[in-house]
Amino acid sequence: MKTHPITDKFAAGLSIACALHCLLVPSFLIVTSGAAALSIDNEFIHWAILFLALPISIYALVTGVSNHKDNIVFLIGLVGLITLIATALSESFLSEAYVTIFTLIGSALVVYAHAQNYQLCKELECDCHDIT
Repeated sequence: MKTHPITDKFAAGLSIACALHCLLVPSFLIVTSGAAALSIDNEFIHWAILFLALPISIYALVTGVSNHKDNIVFLIGLVGLITLIATALSESFLSEAYVTIFTLIGSALVVYAHAQNYQLCKELECDCHDIT
């Protein structure tokens, strides 16, 4: 269980990477005049980040709720993950603006949940935060 803070930080970092990808790739394509558009598969990158973030986030959220007994933080993280999954699954049906908005909302919820998990761990002085 001592890996809990590391997984919270890593999962939050992946969510931030996802949000940055959504915000910066359109700007990058505009700046490069779209030349890189053929080599960057936006949907693949979303799935790759989600594939990495899901197991790490779920592990961190489950260990967090079992250590800290804060169901609200767990539910916020779960809603964020569900939002990210639903957005990825419906990416071909939604406009780019909606994909960006929902991805940012889901990522923000996941980052918030992991930050709260980490903060709870430090406040409660449980033994799962010995590794920092």
